[in-house]
Amino acid sequence: MAKHRTHSVEFKRQVSQEYLAGETLHGLSNRHDISRQLIRVWVEKYQAGALDDDAVAADLLQTYEARIAALERLVGKQALELEFLKGALRPAPQPKSGSISAITGPRVSASPRGAD
Repeated sequence: MAKHRTHSVEFKRQVSQEYLAGETLHGLSNRHDISRQLIRVWVEKYQAGALDDDAVAADLLQTYEARIAALERLVGKQALELEFLKGALRPAPQPKSGSISAITGPRVSASPRGAD
């Protein structure tokens, strides 16, 4: 048997219902590869209504995880927008070679001697 597996509340409820319907612990244990003691614990919880509380908690957790994921996407989108706007506010870099005129164009540098 594998150790430290997690099972859904629906699975626990199903196994508990199968046991209460007359299935043997040994048969359930072999079929689902879980210990008989674990099945006993699940059946006790099922009869006490604790599995229903677990189901509500699992649904609530799933809702919270979905909300967190949506908020993380929103934060990421806003971070990208902020970086874009910061870049738009920066002044354009000025050329280092001097002034450029739309009429005359950039200054022509003198060619080295003997390059003719």
